[in-house]
Amino acid sequence: MADLPLLSIRLHGGLAPHRCVELARAAEESNFSSVWFAENPFARGVLPAATACAVATKTLGIGIGVFNPHNRHPTLIAMEIGALDELAQGRARLGIGSGIASAVERMGLNPESPIGAVRDALTIVRGLLRGEEVDYTGRVFSVHKVKLDYAPPRRDLPLLVAGRGDRAIALAGELADGLMISNLCPPDFTAHAAEVLRAAAERVQRPSLPAVVQYVPCAARADRAAAYRLAKDSLGEALPGFWSLGERVPAAKAALLRASDLSEDDFAAAVKRLRAGEPPYDALDDRFIAAFAIAGTAEDCLAQAALYAKAGVTELVLTFSGDQPERDMAYLGALASS
Repeated sequence: MADLPLLSIRLHGGLAPHRCVELARAAEESNFSSVWFAENPFARGVLPAATACAVATKTLGIGIGVFNPHNRHPTLIAMEIGALDELAQGRARLGIGSGIASAVERMGLNPESPIGAVRDALTIVRGLLRGEEVDYTGRVFSVHKVKLDYAPPRRDLPLLVAGRGDRAIALAGELADGLMISNLCPPDFTAHAAEVLRAAAERVQRPSLPAVVQYVPCAARADRAAAYRLAKDSLGEALPGFWSLGERVPAAKAALLRASDLSEDDFAAAVKRLRAGEPPYDALDDRFIAAFAIAGTAEDCLAQAALYAKAGVTELVLTFSGDQPERDMAYLGALASS
């Protein structure tokens, strides 16, 4: 269908590797573009599942979103993503982000200078994947006369930056092949981020604009009411944690508050009700779905996906809610491919 971004699916370390393979095969059969693996601290590492999915599929893109240079040094990132891309025969992509500071601190690591850490990682990884000997002294990470012992299959493997703050977004516009936007960032935030990204790319006279890849929860059912209930369940599970993050990280709160129909009081009241044990279907009204999910019939979902495309998204990465993701992917994919 016209005016849609690419549609992909999100997998993560909360899923067993064999389950990831099942879902990746279903996504490929339903004509989705890629699978993206979210690696969260202390869950399963995603490389085993990503590797298995690369072998189990033929055309599906294999994205890592994201690797954190604080717990995986940029040289190791280059070693691993280059090998994965070799196995996937040129289907791999990589997002780099500085991670959640509280989790990094629990590892005994220093999360200071997150923009510097990502800039250093991006510079080192790109040089190594180009087959170069890299001699670089950065603010956080440095390497001295380092070169991979094997020839990476692609000098231009796409490298993206994950971030919410304007400085991280501008860094993506200046140096990366794209920007990755997390869950619970409304289309109004996306439009702002796309403008910051575009301005940064134009400032350094880049010939083409970086991609914009965004994660969004999805509930696609012929029964609209059932889809809304599923979407609210997903948002109810995620919102308290994102709100807590926003209370520590100004950029995270600012992203949430870009939802034009929701005030800070609306968020605080909804989170209070959720923490008190109130069911998400009662605690969250439909404004939260409009801001942070795509839900409803397949036609509803594609109309909402088009709004993200209008805001600047080039690839929408969907986390399917509920206990029948294969069926829901097939239902949405059939209409998207028609």
